Amino acid sequence: MTPTQHTQSPSDAARRVEGTNIDPAEIAKFEAMAAEWWDLNGKFKPLHMMNPCRLGYIVDQVAAEFGRDPSQPEAFKGLRILDIGCGGGLLCEPMARMGATVVGVDPAERNIPVARIHAETMGLAIDYRATSAEALAEAGEQFDAVLNMEVVEHVPDPAAYLGACARLVRPGGLMVCSTLNRNPKSFMMAIVGAEHVMRWLPKGTHEWSKFITPDELTTMIGAAGLEVVDRKGFVFNPLTWSWSISGRDLTVNYVTCSVKREAGA
Repeated sequence: MTPTQHTQSPSDAARRVEGTNIDPAEIAKFEAMAAEWWDLNGKFKPLHMMNPCRLGYIVDQVAAEFGRDPSQPEAFKGLRILDIGCGGGLLCEPMARMGATVVGVDPAERNIPVARIHAETMGLAIDYRATSAEALAEAGEQFDAVLNMEVVEHVPDPAAYLGACARLVRPGGLMVCSTLNRNPKSFMMAIVGAEHVMRWLPKGTHEWSKFITPDELTTMIGAAGLEVVDRKGFVFNPLTWSWSISGRDLTVNYVTCSVKREAGA
């Protein structure tokens, strides 16, 4: 297998649902795995392994932006947080436990009942909806923080999608967005390694041509009206079998934090 250039193929537009920025083929991939969201050893095992790392980053960024102490009970009380592509609720539930008012959305409808049932068993009140970022933006909804994790590489038009996400961030709010870099290393690690060798993910979960470089993502986020204030890498160590945050290594998985400046700020 050889990496190809970053282009949107004609099939991308053909597969897009009319009037939306949703690829039915991408949705079908995740709906097929919906029942396994909370199985620590199932198809989402890699995400469970990464979750403490990405959750730690999110908590630190939200706490810093809003002057909260994450060691205190209900540290995020009064904040309204949106998780786009929420899946089974792996990020929604910790945010709810920290006191935030949480909305979780996913266009893969089969994910929503799984997320709702699990939240109920945990005694958590989370507003789960089978919808999209674009629909929420059209409805005029806004949030203090938008979590946009591992979604942008699955949509047909990333720039338009990020534009809708930016509209969901209230002035003074932030967006945390993670995705995969596009280079030979990410092809070997995320496609060959994760899907074909380790079989952490079903083959075809990702398309390398849809991966986005940090500079490309920063440019698109800026064009959408947000300012990127931080970029970090999520790095997997095969010796310790663990993930960590790196300020230098953004070669495969990486995350950004961007803010919407208030008028006059």
